Amino acid sequence: MYIKLDIQYFAQEKTEKATPKKRKESRQKGQVSKSSDVNTSFILLFVFLAFWLMGSFSVDQLIGITRYSFQEYLLMELTEANVYSMFINFSIQAAIVVGPFMFIAMLAAIFSNYLQVGILFAPEAIKMKLSKLDPIQGAKRIFSVRALVEFLKSLLKIVCVGFAGFTVIWIAIDDILMLSLYSVGESVRLIGNLLIMMGLAVAFLLIFLSVFDYLYQKYDHEKNIKMSKQDVKDEYKKTEGDPLIKSKIKEKQRQMAMSRMMAEVPKADVVITNPTHYAIALKYDDQNMAAPIIVAKGVDFIALKVINIAKNNNVMTVENRPLARALYAQADIGDPVPEDLFKAVAEVLAYVYRIQNKL
Repeated sequence: MYIKLDIQYFAQEKTEKATPKKRKESRQKGQVSKSSDVNTSFILLFVFLAFWLMGSFSVDQLIGITRYSFQEYLLMELTEANVYSMFINFSIQAAIVVGPFMFIAMLAAIFSNYLQVGILFAPEAIKMKLSKLDPIQGAKRIFSVRALVEFLKSLLKIVCVGFAGFTVIWIAIDDILMLSLYSVGESVRLIGNLLIMMGLAVAFLLIFLSVFDYLYQKYDHEKNIKMSKQDVKDEYKKTEGDPLIKSKIKEKQRQMAMSRMMAEVPKADVVITNPTHYAIALKYDDQNMAAPIIVAKGVDFIALKVINIAKNNNVMTVENRPLARALYAQADIGDPVPEDLFKAVAEVLAYVYRIQNKL
């Protein structure tokens, strides 16, 4: 009993790599190796690059909005039409300022996902599943190796962000201490440049970490989709069909073919035998056939069955051991007699026709 349990355990242990079919099914369910850190780092990088390239444009727009507000709306009469007009104008100006950065963030998210999983449409991944609300499964996820890895990753990211921020501030510490001597515009420009430097430094550090996170996610994904030996066998049965059923189908096909062959024996002109080990049934119609056709053949038990059917239906049997062996080896059912055997077969048919007074 213990041996049987051990065999069942090893049969169910997931030790085999996932088959292409399993990978395809997992992908259709949205189960792919993907790191959210790659998305975050790419979004940060592209957004802060956009700040660096278009920051002056955004600042000018914000200053323009502020100036316009004080000049046009400060003493404006508060009516429904004026409030509506002000809301529309502010919305358009805000879209002009924020829109490019939101669009770049969206492109960065799409690009980072495409790098990891390519083009994927998996509606099943967003279906609501009550099993996700199971508190027991939730507790297992919280106290799991994966949760520990995520916790360590979060700590590492916090350390990296703190290190990047501290490094940028330390490099620019002299300028920061002299902020009180700068004008408001120069101070804002310096703080903006420092923030962009911090953002880029954090983005590059996160990209470096995300490479390792992606490799871990890939390893974890491969581990989760592994299959047991029994899973592989079951999949093969579903794909190729149950071997037992296939063998039964083949056996049924053989029986049907055998029945059709035996039904042709009474229509034959002669059966050439070995005398008991081989039997070849030939049919010839000089009006429709260029050469005699083999309508049935067999060895041992099948040969005896062919001979018995021939005798029961008054079909002549002729013993010719070399010819019987040659016909069995060189031609299949439905084939004409090979050319090199024409003469020998013709002699047998002439003998049969002479006996039956057909000549």
